[in-house]
Amino acid sequence: MAAPETLTPASEAEACAMVAEARAAGRTLAISGAGSKNAIGRPVTADAAIVTTSLSGIVEYNPEELVIVARAGTPVAEIETALAANNQALMFEPSDWSRLLGSDAGQTIGGIAATNMSGPRRIIAGAARDSLLGVRFVNGRGEAIKNGGRVMKNVTGLDLVKLMAGSWGTLGLITETAFKVLPRAETETTLVIDGADGAEAARLMTAAMGTSAEVSGAAHLPAALSGAVLGAGHENHASTLLRLEGFADSVAERIKRLKPQIGTGRQIAELDAAASQRAWIAIRDVHPFADGSDTPVWRISVPPMAGHTVAGQILGAAAGQAFFDWQGGLVWLRFDGGDARADLVRGAVATHAGGHALLVRAAEDVRARTPVFHPEPAPVAALSERIRASIDPDGVFNSGRRAFNSGRDAA
Repeated sequence: MAAPETLTPASEAEACAMVAEARAAGRTLAISGAGSKNAIGRPVTADAAIVTTSLSGIVEYNPEELVIVARAGTPVAEIETALAANNQALMFEPSDWSRLLGSDAGQTIGGIAATNMSGPRRIIAGAARDSLLGVRFVNGRGEAIKNGGRVMKNVTGLDLVKLMAGSWGTLGLITETAFKVLPRAETETTLVIDGADGAEAARLMTAAMGTSAEVSGAAHLPAALSGAVLGAGHENHASTLLRLEGFADSVAERIKRLKPQIGTGRQIAELDAAASQRAWIAIRDVHPFADGSDTPVWRISVPPMAGHTVAGQILGAAAGQAFFDWQGGLVWLRFDGGDARADLVRGAVATHAGGHALLVRAAEDVRARTPVFHPEPAPVAALSERIRASIDPDGVFNSGRRAFNSGRDAA
């Protein structure tokens, strides 16, 4: 079978024409940026791929305005370089799962918006969608929509910017993004508490987040994974990490106040700025599980105090490993075998209201038979379907990626 045709629009007008032509011909389109996340979700069977890499470049960046506008295919690395030159950053700390998924493609800013990729600082800075000020996108009719300002049938009053964030390309083709940026911290230090188990670590992280120390990262690594993040000297020692950022004098003073407030008699080490940055990149990008395999990896979001309990319930029934970010509320879990065990994972999550689980990595045949995205309650799924039917009435974009059925996706 011949590979699907690849479409590479160089302008929004070209993208509109390509989508309109596909719709008129009854063809479906798979949306891609750099391709680093193509292996997430159920396999998409489409007549053609529309790739945004030629829709590239920073459109507008005035550091004083704290906003950067860029075309969707702009590499995230290019944006981060421009921001760093002005001591600014995307505060939600975008994750990069390329290494986890065995890719060296890098990622685009449109892909970050479409997947709502948010790193460790999310616990204080919010998710990517909270920094996303505006988007331009092409809907399933081949029409250009800006910032959700255009009134559309059946979605009047809904925030289209927020809907596009995390839609995984099932609503439309993002062509441009506008993100809020903020000043970059002068320095950072991470406290590493030695030897706590999951339950104690959850209490320590909760206590730290409840102080005035302004902790910007809180994670826990079990003994088997600590060395993969922290390196020599930390092997076989469980480690609980607390990051503080800001001006050097302020960080030092807050650390001095925080240590007695968290009330642990355990040994506490300090990572300097360089070591701290390396550790949080490894946590953000899931390096402990970036082993070159396709063994199943789950991203599980639950209330912070429930993370260790959910992981314990799952790993009590199947062999694997887990570590924790977001104060314990984000569980990264890898199974040792090839079975995704979706029923086991979702059964454990169901015991905690508001939880959800995403199968981030698995072999293609496993993803084809597994509900990769967390099933929505029937009323929510019906609303999602109505929204998508309004924006992409003929199911042109990424059909099948999110939903476990042979028809239209639930957005």
